[in-house]
Order: sequence, then structure tokens, then C-alpha cells
Amino acid sequence: MHNTGTDGAAAKRPGAIDDLFLSLEHELAVFLRRARASSGEMAREVHPDLEPSAYGLLLRLAEAGEQRATELACYFGVGKATISRQLRALDDLGLVAREKDPADGRAVLVRLTDEGLARFTRVRSARRDRYARRLASWDRGEIAELARLLHRLNDEQEQEQDGPEEGEREQD
Repeated sequence: MHNTGTDGAAAKRPGAIDDLFLSLEHELAVFLRRARASSGEMAREVHPDLEPSAYGLLLRLAEAGEQRATELACYFGVGKATISRQLRALDDLGLVAREKDPADGRAVLVRLTDEGLARFTRVRSARRDRYARRLASWDRGEIAELARLLHRLNDEQEQEQDGPEEGEREQD
């Protein structure tokens, strides 16, 4: 069990990070470590040779549909070479296909193959079932609150990555 520091004992020390934030950092680190391990397991369930980092590409393609490799690289914040290598591996496994963009013959669109979609959907459904079982004892309001707070955290992270906020730009 992890101590969240929410019992009121967390005290602010001058010049130090509040114990509450240290506790949050710890819990997020544990959660992310487990999420990375889970991604590796899910990737292997899709295909034994699938790299864990490529699972996210399947997720993005399933949610957003066919896309250019440059759009995928931008979305994940990685270089073209990284995306190209991962897409080549997915293509070799028969999970994605590349086709000329009908709107721009110079560009290539990447999409999930029927096999890729079927494998991804099976694994994603199993993951969702595990989440449902894991959270079955939680109050639905707690689940909604957790989703809301994680959404807020993700939004703020995305805004931070997109660039400085208005007030910060004015000072530059």
C-alpha cells in the first residue's frame, strides 16, 4: 500500500517540495512504470515481435484512422526516422499498410490492416475488461473524478508542450 500523504500530516518545509507533491510524484511514477509494463504485455499479445512503443501507433491509427507518417511523428513528438522504423516493423508484421494519399500522390497514408485492427481490438477489449474488474469495487463517482483529474493533468501537460502561455510570451 502506498502512503498518499492525504492524512493532513504533509507539511510544507521552507525551500522544499510539499510532501503531498512528493507523494503524488511517487504514485504517478508507480502508475507509469506499471503502464509501461502493461504496454509491453499488450504489444506481445497483438504480436510476439511487436515493440511496446509501437502499440501506441496502433492505438492512434485505430482512433484517428489513416494518417501520414509525419502526422504520427508530430502527434507522438518523435522524429520521422523513429516513426519510419516503427511503421516498417508494423508493415512487416502485416499490421499496417501504406497507400498513396488520393489527395496528394506524393504522400503516403498509413492505416491498420484488417488483421491489425482485429488483433488490436481483441487486446484492447481484454485490457478494458481488466480495468473494469480492477475498478469494480470503486464508486462510479470516484471513477468519473479520476478520469476528470487525469484529463485535466493531460490537458495541462499538452498545453505546456505546445509552448509558453500567453503571460510568459509577453515577458520574452
